[in-house]
Amino acid sequence: MIEIGYYNNLEILRETTVGLFLGDEDGEDVLLPNKYVPEEYEIGDMLEVFVYLDYDERKVATSLTPLIHLHEFALLEAAIVDDVGAFMDWGLEKQLLVPYKEQRQKLQEGRWYIIYLDLDKQTNRLYGSNKIEKRLDNEELTVGRGEEVEIIVYRETPIGYSVIVNHMHKGLIYKNEVNKELRIGEKRQAYVKLIRDDNKLDISITPLGYQNVNSSNSSLIFTALKNNDGYLEINDKSSPDQINALFGLSKKAFKKAVGELYRERKISLEEKGIRLTPWAKSGSKKK
Repeated sequence: MIEIGYYNNLEILRETTVGLFLGDEDGEDVLLPNKYVPEEYEIGDMLEVFVYLDYDERKVATSLTPLIHLHEFALLEAAIVDDVGAFMDWGLEKQLLVPYKEQRQKLQEGRWYIIYLDLDKQTNRLYGSNKIEKRLDNEELTVGRGEEVEIIVYRETPIGYSVIVNHMHKGLIYKNEVNKELRIGEKRQAYVKLIRDDNKLDISITPLGYQNVNSSNSSLIFTALKNNDGYLEINDKSSPDQINALFGLSKKAFKKAVGELYRERKISLEEKGIRLTPWAKSGSKKK
């Protein structure tokens, strides 16, 4: 199925007076209008195009680059505001509507706002929303402590900056941990400094240092092994959900920590789990 709001890799099926028709493996096709057709092409070539709805609510392909993709956030400018809502410039010919019911505050023409791109499943129309926190969920985290993430700054508070983490979660950067003011809408790489008991994320914009983070994670796993008679039925083949449920770590962070314990000869790797080595279990030192 050709997906709206995303890039699709489609085959050139045929050329017409209005443009090229592109198709997918399921037999669906979509028009790439003449103004977006590449100078050189052959029938059967594959093109990567963005698909959305045109003014007649039909799927259409474009070679233009959108500023936002489905289920993501971006800083966009309100180009027009009328009695329907605010129309945002998102890099495509047809502007993106943010209805009044999806505005946290009334948007003003010429100003910039953090917008979330969503899809109305009943009408199949893309629309924007300025109600940011409604789209953020920290109940089931997909990130682990020490992990590198992408953030977007969306609000300044008395204690710091609220940020969107990987277009999914809410995090906080404390003001006393930054040496310059962050801009609303600023997008950059950052790091998960701490996961609190209520799944709130403390974020750092500076690298935490592999050794410090990994040693902390290694200590967490080592303690869990000691509390479980030296054996845990979990290893790098376990699912990310299992690892996160037991340690609160991503699979990547878990593998790094286990690797450190193994190099230090504190654990042995078994088919179904990890086990403390005899010297580590007894507390003696390596020779």
